[in-house]
Amino acid sequence: MNKTMILAGTIGFILGALVLGMVGFMAAPGLMITEDLSLYSYEETVQRIRDAAVAEGWKVPVVHEIDKSVAKAGYDVLPVSVIELCHASHAGKVLQADSDRVVTSMMPCRTSVYETSDGRVVISRMNTGLVSKVFGGTVASVMQDATADTEKILRSVLQ
Repeated sequence: MNKTMILAGTIGFILGALVLGMVGFMAAPGLMITEDLSLYSYEETVQRIRDAAVAEGWKVPVVHEIDKSVAKAGYDVLPVSVIELCHASHAGKVLQADSDRVVTSMMPCRTSVYETSDGRVVISRMNTGLVSKVFGGTVASVMQDATADTEKILRSVLQ
């Protein structure tokens, strides 16, 4: 093999890695967040999610009404709420081992409901099914179970 072929191969490899990295970086937001349209109004969507969560054995520790919080700082924004969902069984499994507690910053599970300027109501959440693959072990198992539960809760409001 001559030096020209080695140089061309190295440059091709580097360019390929850069292109792949750029594509991955640009695609990441669409992969990390899942959004769907609701069948209902903003208020009804929030309430139906709360009711469905409780019916499935989940707790709703708090609903953060973000639009009202930022209104206090002088911002007038369309309705947006972040619904926290907690299931003691899932949380308990993650909290048992120190090594698994790395994901506590993502606990409890959060779902956002917001209204767009054209009147649509959107449900947004982290793609925890995808994120779970990064962790493995107990965390992956619990995140996959929690994702399945959350999606079941949300089916009652999705188009």
